[in-house]
Amino acid sequence: MTILTSDTLTLPAPLGGSLVNRVRHLQPGETAGLPTLELSDRAYADLEMIATGAYSPLSGFLGEADYRSAVSGMRLADGTPWSIPITLMVSREEAGQARGTVALTRAGQPVGLIEVSEQYTPDKAVEAQEVYRTTDPAHPGVAALMSAGEVYLAGEVTLFDVPRGAFPAHHRTPAEVRSVIEARGWRSTVAFQTRNPIHRAHEYLQKVALELVDGLLLHPLVGSTKGDDVPADVRVKAYEVLLDKYYPASRTLLSVYPAAMRYAGPREAILHALSRRNYGATHFIVGRDHAGVGSYYGTYDAQEIFSAFTAQELGIQILKFEHTFYCKTCGQLVSPRTCPHDGSHHLVLSGTKVRELLRAGEDLPAEFTRPEVAEVLREGYSRQ
Repeated sequence: MTILTSDTLTLPAPLGGSLVNRVRHLQPGETAGLPTLELSDRAYADLEMIATGAYSPLSGFLGEADYRSAVSGMRLADGTPWSIPITLMVSREEAGQARGTVALTRAGQPVGLIEVSEQYTPDKAVEAQEVYRTTDPAHPGVAALMSAGEVYLAGEVTLFDVPRGAFPAHHRTPAEVRSVIEARGWRSTVAFQTRNPIHRAHEYLQKVALELVDGLLLHPLVGSTKGDDVPADVRVKAYEVLLDKYYPASRTLLSVYPAAMRYAGPREAILHALSRRNYGATHFIVGRDHAGVGSYYGTYDAQEIFSAFTAQELGIQILKFEHTFYCKTCGQLVSPRTCPHDGSHHLVLSGTKVRELLRAGEDLPAEFTRPEVAEVLREGYSRQ
């Protein structure tokens, strides 16, 4: 694999050529008399991602032509790479009221607008099979799809102010992240997607990547996740203590990624990479079972799917890493590429075992996670 150095790279152009910005302040009385639509957690996250440019070139929820093209061929109707349809799902009753300009609400308060240009009925079974590679209702992404409304609304959106949420110090739009990268003079930036605490294996991947580029964008997803995932506030605190002690401050940036998790494995890996291009990253790490859940996807399917696109189309360089772990005989973190020993030499803890140790207030091995991270996780589990 050819690695481009910091001497040859700079901020990439957003997908589509320019960064979408559909954020503004609510004007007094602006939504008075408009039909309203209450957004789900996922729809609200999608609204923010569209309006701030994280999902450039989208300026609204997908129309039918783009939807069907994305489902069947991982591209918008004009050929732009796009692997997951970003749609606004509503009930038939809600669709009957959704005409023209509709006020989008959360807890009854206006948070944005949609200019409804189209309504259509999807084939959810086909969407599930193509996007998630399964129609199994036990899959969290399939379950969310099937339980949502049966009509899709399309149209351009407006967001009334960016919701900084629980992490205002770390909540940045793509334009704001790009500004930080430029201010720091990074000519190359590697983004790391995570919905989990960072263990030593993740740290190893990030620091290997930092040997190749100028900066690391640690970009944890803080939108809605499965109920058994570590809560976002616990994870962010763990990231903070880890970066404070073990990473060079001038070369790392912690910034939250407000998207909702879909658990679409390979398809979601593409979306994660394209959106990080919009945030200004030149490189993106894809490791083992990226965005996966259960046993629905092969170990490296999320790496192989990128071959469907040219490097020019992606506009971001994919760094593919194999599974990493601590080898007791090698005495360090390794991968199958660098370790000659079989599994009996390796320290491997399942997620179930980690949760059992934390709930019991026991220590995690230092070879598995930093003690400061383990303490944050232990405190978090003690509150459950």
